[in-house]
Amino acid sequence: MPKKFDTNPLDPEFPEKVREAQETTSLPYKNPQTAKFPAAAAVTEEQTRRFDEQPHFQAYQAPYTGHQIPMNYQTAQPADMNKSSSRKVAKVGLPENLLTAVSYIPFLIGLVAGVLQLLFVPKSETKVRFHAAQGLAAHLAILIITSILGGIGEVAGIARVGNVIFTIATTVMLIIFALKAYRGKPVHIESLDDMTNWLEERIKPKD
Repeated sequence: MPKKFDTNPLDPEFPEKVREAQETTSLPYKNPQTAKFPAAAAVTEEQTRRFDEQPHFQAYQAPYTGHQIPMNYQTAQPADMNKSSSRKVAKVGLPENLLTAVSYIPFLIGLVAGVLQLLFVPKSETKVRFHAAQGLAAHLAILIITSILGGIGEVAGIARVGNVIFTIATTVMLIIFALKAYRGKPVHIESLDDMTNWLEERIKPKD
């Protein structure tokens, strides 16, 4: 068999040797077969068992933290906090619902009652002191507005009519507030919050 670089043109058998070297042979390839995948394993009853039927499954339980919650535990409702109370207020000896209502009585009665309660009711009685300060603030606001309308009424007759209407409306409003406070229902005059807080802080109870 000639070498790859044997190109001697003087050799008479050179063309034949090159032709034989370039011939290729094919490998026999008869009756081809494809390989088969292995058969799937049979599904057993153990593999198809439902998750909730597993013998070792247990429901999750939160870890114990040391706090025990009663079975019948219920949160406090706002209605329970606003229930009327007939208990005696410390250092005053009068029922709580009566003291919260008297501060809203019209005709300056509530004004005087509010000042007296802020002077004698202790700080621990937050509900009574709040209503006393709010009732006092309402009376002061009404007194200021009626004084302004009364001064204007000396000049303009319509201001005098407005003063009468305002007095009637505020009197009815104070009576409603007094009844609600006596029954333990919430009474909140949002526009007087700043004055209410200021009065409750400034007028401190006497020792």
